Amino acid sequence: MALLPVDEARARVMAAFSALPAEQVSVADALGRVLAEDVRARVTQPPAAVSAMDGYAVRAADVAAPPATLTVIGEAPAGGACDAVVGAGQAVRIFTGGPLPDGADAIVIQEDTEAGDGVVTVKAAVAEGNYIRPAGLDFTAGDVGLAAGRRITARDVGLAAAMNVPWLAVHRRPRVALLATGDEIVRPGDPIGPNQIVSSNTLALAALVKEAGGDATDLGIARDNEDSLRRMAAGAERADVLVTSGGASVGDHDLVQAVLGKAGLELDFWRIAMRPGKPLLFGRIRGTPLIGVPGNPVSSLVCGLLFLKPAIDVMLGLAATATPAETAVLGRDLGANDLRQDYLRARLERRDDGELVATPFEKQDSAMLSSLVAAGCLVVRAPHAPPAEAGARVEIIRF
Repeated sequence: MALLPVDEARARVMAAFSALPAEQVSVADALGRVLAEDVRARVTQPPAAVSAMDGYAVRAADVAAPPATLTVIGEAPAGGACDAVVGAGQAVRIFTGGPLPDGADAIVIQEDTEAGDGVVTVKAAVAEGNYIRPAGLDFTAGDVGLAAGRRITARDVGLAAAMNVPWLAVHRRPRVALLATGDEIVRPGDPIGPNQIVSSNTLALAALVKEAGGDATDLGIARDNEDSLRRMAAGAERADVLVTSGGASVGDHDLVQAVLGKAGLELDFWRIAMRPGKPLLFGRIRGTPLIGVPGNPVSSLVCGLLFLKPAIDVMLGLAATATPAETAVLGRDLGANDLRQDYLRARLERRDDGELVATPFEKQDSAMLSSLVAAGCLVVRAPHAPPAEAGARVEIIRF
């Protein structure tokens, strides 16, 4: 079977997912969620013209030739109002947020005034509209303040609250079931037997899922026998996607295809023209999408970044993340590439001139998780790319 190009594999995976249904959440719990509907203001803000400063509400014509002494006829605090109409030679003491009284058309800040007994002397001329916030300056009832498809930030929470919207319609979080496979792995902290290693893949993928906005369920470790794998995979029945780690190849102990095939797995593809991550598997098991990532930890996370995260984005109602069109200067020479698309872990540094420099590590073994942590980016090299010298521009995916 020929190796599937990365772009085609991503397209097939993305086509299997769609935005999940909406649910209502309190605006206080909405941070990080993705809006399923536009959010419209239920009030006008400010509801009426108000003062932007502490000072005096006046008629601009009365203070055109300062100094001008005006009679103070009332007070307009925030949350209160002055019912009097400002006439010629009159002023109202006003505070930030106080409603502009009828008849006034400007605010004089208190620093430009001198208060007396029942009067105020204005020492600076002002123009009409000075320091007045008109009604609806921020938004008007019915305005769309937040559009569907937006991931909610702290600023958005503040705006929704100000618009008097207590509940928001957001897409349900994707439920991602994670299943590790293999007799050779144990959970962190458990006794390590001869020829066993500590399993990190599902924990790292669970963190990726949470960071992307999904809910992860760790189903545990299925052993290399048919009964264990079938029984534990059944735990994904209510998941939106099942992600298996390891067992996706065709060795005698790589059982995912063989065992789950008997349980209803409909295989779309496996084996992609990429490194790391060639034995990626994708299909459906009883209607649930299944992504089978390789067992090597770097391959697992790179596949999670390139395939699982975009699938979560789609389910959240976001646009599927594409490989960023970002480039950097290559920090060392690279030889010609073979038929697989390479994702090279690289150190990322910024030169004094502001240019980014990506220097791939010499060792790119897919079992070396420490180099993935030390990397600032992945350098992407197309299949059959010719040799590249230090200083050439290369495409990168920044972490």
